Amino acid sequence: MPITCNNILSNIEKLRTHPHIVDKKHIRETYSAIGDEVSSSAYFGKNSSPIKIGDDAAAIPQEDGSHLLLAAEGIVTYFLEKDPWFAGYSAIMVNISDICSMGGLPIAVTDTLYAKNAEDTELIWEGMRTASERYGVPIVGGHTCYHNDYKALSVSILGKASQHLLTSFDACVGDELLIVIDHNGSYYKEYPFWNASTNTNGKRLQKLIQLPYEVANRGWSTCAKDISMGGIIGTLLMLMNTSNIGIHLNLDKLTKPQGIDWNKWLVSFPSYGYIISCKPTFRQNIQKLFQQHNIQCDPIGSIIDDRELFITHKKDTLKF
Repeated sequence: MPITCNNILSNIEKLRTHPHIVDKKHIRETYSAIGDEVSSSAYFGKNSSPIKIGDDAAAIPQEDGSHLLLAAEGIVTYFLEKDPWFAGYSAIMVNISDICSMGGLPIAVTDTLYAKNAEDTELIWEGMRTASERYGVPIVGGHTCYHNDYKALSVSILGKASQHLLTSFDACVGDELLIVIDHNGSYYKEYPFWNASTNTNGKRLQKLIQLPYEVANRGWSTCAKDISMGGIIGTLLMLMNTSNIGIHLNLDKLTKPQGIDWNKWLVSFPSYGYIISCKPTFRQNIQKLFQQHNIQCDPIGSIIDDRELFITHKKDTLKF
C-alpha cells in the first residue's frame, strides 16, 4: 500500500502520542498477569471451553450453549469530584455498552462506592439511578463505605447472550468494517464525550441496546467492540490486538459532525458507538437495521492481513 501524507493525515499522525491512544495500544499489559484465557473447568468440567481475556466483557459459557456476561468499570476520583452526577450516570452507561458489544443484553448492576459521608454521594447516586431507570437495568446491590478522605466508584454488570456472541477475537481478513454511532447528540461540556444519552428518553435507549443482540442472533456478525476512551482510533488498535489483524480505515467513508475536526472526532467517546466486522454479504443488513433507528452506520474500511493501521483520506494513506 503506497504511503503518502496530506495535511489532514499529517495532523492525525500526532494522535500517536495521545495518552488515551497510547493506553489502548498497550492494553494487553493490563491483563498480562492472568494471561489470555482462563479455564472454566471448575464450573463445567475438564472439557469446558476456556474464557478468553481481553474482551469488553467476560463470556462465561453455560451448559445450554448460552453465555453469562460479566464486566466492570471504575471511575477516576477526579471525574467523581468534578462532575459527580455525570460520573454516576456514566458508570452505568459504559457497563451497559460493554454487554451490548458482546451481542448480549444487560441484566443488572452492582456498585462499590467510597466517600466521606452519605451527603457526599447524593449526586453520584442520582446519576446512577437516572441511568439505571432510563436503560431499564436495575441496581441490585453492592458495597458502600463512608469516612474516607477520597471518592471512588466502580460498577459491575451481569448480562446474558445466546450461543451467538460478538467478540473482539473474530475479525477476519476480508471482512468489512462498520462504525455505528448515534449522532443525535452533542459534546458534553469540555469532555471528549459525544452525548446522545442523557438527552434521550428511556424507551429509545432501551430499544437501541437491543440492536447488537439482533445483529449477533441473525448471524450477520461475530465481531464487535464498543468505542471507548481512546475513541475510534484507540478502539481499532484494541481490535487489532485481540484479533491479530490489520485495518484499513478510510476517512472519506466516515461521517463526523459538522464543524468538528478529525483529531477530536477520532478520539471521542460516543455514548452509543460500536465497531462491527462482518462479511461483505451482511453489510447492508446491518446498515439497514441501525438506519431504521436513525443511527449512523458507515462502512469505513476493511480487515487486512498486514498487522498495521492504515488511514486513507482523499487517496493519500498514512501508516499509523
